[in-house]
Amino acid sequence: MKRIITGGLLAVALFCGGASAEDAAWTPETFTLDNGMQVVVVPDHRAPVVTHMVWYKVGAVDEEPGKSGLAHLFEHVMFKETKNLGPEEFTTIVQRNGGQLNAFTSWDYTAYFERVAKPQLKTMMELEAERMRNLKINDDPKGPFISERDVVKEERRQRIDNDPGSILQEQVLSELWKGHPYEITVIGKMDEVAKLTPADGMAFYHKYYSPENAILVVAGDVTTDEVRTLAEETYGQIEPTGTVDGTRKWAPVPLLTENKLLVHSDPKVRQPSWSRYYSGLSESRQRRESYALDVGLSVLGGGMTSRLYQALVEDEQIAIDVSTAAWTTLHDEGPAVISASPVDGVSLDELDTAVMAEVRKVLDEGFTDAEVERARNSLAARAIYGRDSQSNMANTFGSTLALGGTIDDILDYPDMIKSITTEEALAAVRTVFGEDRHYIEAELIPAEGDQ
Repeated sequence: MKRIITGGLLAVALFCGGASAEDAAWTPETFTLDNGMQVVVVPDHRAPVVTHMVWYKVGAVDEEPGKSGLAHLFEHVMFKETKNLGPEEFTTIVQRNGGQLNAFTSWDYTAYFERVAKPQLKTMMELEAERMRNLKINDDPKGPFISERDVVKEERRQRIDNDPGSILQEQVLSELWKGHPYEITVIGKMDEVAKLTPADGMAFYHKYYSPENAILVVAGDVTTDEVRTLAEETYGQIEPTGTVDGTRKWAPVPLLTENKLLVHSDPKVRQPSWSRYYSGLSESRQRRESYALDVGLSVLGGGMTSRLYQALVEDEQIAIDVSTAAWTTLHDEGPAVISASPVDGVSLDELDTAVMAEVRKVLDEGFTDAEVERARNSLAARAIYGRDSQSNMANTFGSTLALGGTIDDILDYPDMIKSITTEEALAAVRTVFGEDRHYIEAELIPAEGDQ
C-alpha cells in the first residue's frame, strides 16, 4: 500500500516530479508564514479547481493515557460551531459554494479538506482559519462536544463492534503494538470515549490546534504568490499558542517476542479467513528497506500474477485468494501481513501449512530479476499516474510532511523504487518473514453451528 490512513485508513498514490517542462509544472513550492504555519503549493492548471487541506501534526499517538479516541472525536467537533459560525454552518457554506469536504484522523495526524472552484479558495481559508482559533466547546449536554461524543460511540459500534473482521484486527494490532502509543485503535475504547469531557477537548484544542503545528496544502489552479497572499490574510493573522514543543510520542516498535494465535468467531462470518501479522518496517525510519519490502511483497503476494496467488489459487486451488501487504506509511513500524481464504473443504490449519510452505519455497528459491523489475515498474507507474489526481497530490505532500518527511522524499520516490535491486527486495522479505521472527496468527471463523 502506498498510503493508508486508518480510522478510515485511506489509500493515496505518490506523485513524482522530473526534469521536463511538463513535470516542472507539478513541482511544489513551500514557504512558512510568520506564525510558523508551513504552506505547500502544488500547481495543477488543467481545470479552475483547487484542493485545500489543513494538516495538524497530532493524532491518536499523542493522546494521554485513558483518553483514547480524543483526536478522532475532536475531528468531529471541528465541524460544529465557532464564535462566528452557527451549528453546521461550516458545512453548509462549503456545499452552497459547490464544494466537497471531509476530514480524517490517523495515529499520526489529522487532516481537513475542501475541494472547490478556484474563486472560493479564500472563503475556504477563512473558514478553516475561523475554526482554528474560534471553536466553541461547552458543557451543554446538547452541545457539540457531548453530542459528537455520542456520534463517535455509535460509529465505533457500527465500524468495529458490529464487524467481526474489525474486531479481530483490533485485537491483533493491540498485541502487535502492545505498550506502544499505537496500541489503541484511532477511534478509541468505548469506555474511554464515553468519559471524555468538554474540558479534555478544550485542552486538546489549545495545545495542538495552532498554526505552528499545522501544514496548509493547496493543490490546483493557483500560483505560489496567489496562495501566499490569501494565506497571509487569513491564517497569517492567527497568533500561535506556543504550547506545541514539537515532540511526539513516536518510538520504535519492538519486535514480537513470541507467537500468538487469536481466533474470533461470529455468526456473521460466512467466509473463514487466515492471516499472519509480522513486525514490519516504516518509511519514516527505514526508507530504503521499506521500499525494498514493498517491491518484494509485490512479487510474493501482490496480485493475481504474484507467486502465492499463482501457486495457491491457480495451481493448487486450495485458496480463493491470497495476498501480502505491509503498513509502511505510519511513522512507526506497522505490520507486514500474509492473508488468505480457503476454498470449501480446506481447513485453516491446512491453509496455514500450504501458504507458509509456499512462502518458504519462494524465499529459498529467490526472486528473478524480471519479476522484480515488473514490480518496481508497477509501483513507479502508479506513482506517476497519481499526478492525475489533485487530491492524491495534496494527501501525499501533507501526510509526508506531517510525518517529518520532505518534499524530496516524494519527488525521489520513483527513482528510488526503480533502484531497488533483486537482492534488496529478497533480503527485506526474508528478514521480515524469517524463521527467527515471531508472528500473530489470526483466524476469523463462523460461530459454532454456522460452519
